[in-house]
Amino acid sequence: MSIIRSKESLQKAALYIANLMVAAAKTAPKGKGIENLEYLIVTDNELQQLADKMNEISKRDNIPFFSRDAKNIMNSELVVLIGSNTKPKNVPNCKYCGFGCVKKPETTPCSVGATDLGIAIGSAASTAALHKADNRILYSAGFAAIVLQWFQNDASHAYGIPLSLTEKSPFFDRK
Repeated sequence: MSIIRSKESLQKAALYIANLMVAAAKTAPKGKGIENLEYLIVTDNELQQLADKMNEISKRDNIPFFSRDAKNIMNSELVVLIGSNTKPKNVPNCKYCGFGCVKKPETTPCSVGATDLGIAIGSAASTAALHKADNRILYSAGFAAIVLQWFQNDASHAYGIPLSLTEKSPFFDRK
């Protein structure tokens, strides 16, 4: 008989929940059924790399909440990242982005794709909550992941969702 310590058990639980979050985000409805999202799970040394980049951006651009969020990252078991590119969905007569698919500048996000990203993030975060994992949606983590060029789909906007399995959520009393 082997003994599994709580630290190892919690790490396995966090990864299991993260995989369920990715599944929930992947199966969330997408405009025209077209997938423009990419999903990453960040653990171990890459958590430190992500937090370091967030701190660097905070200092460079004088954005204090990036450093606050970096502390949250370091108090997490892992981070789920979801990113989207700007490719249009070619919805006839849409123009939600202000241009329409044919005239949309390449750097302007597709509104349908941005909505898909939001729905996927909500699906992932609710899956974490369903499994009693503390989590918070962080713009800063997604931004840092884009700067680090971790996404392969040319993501232009992304969000991170760190998970914590501790007795008190590190995302509640943030300063």
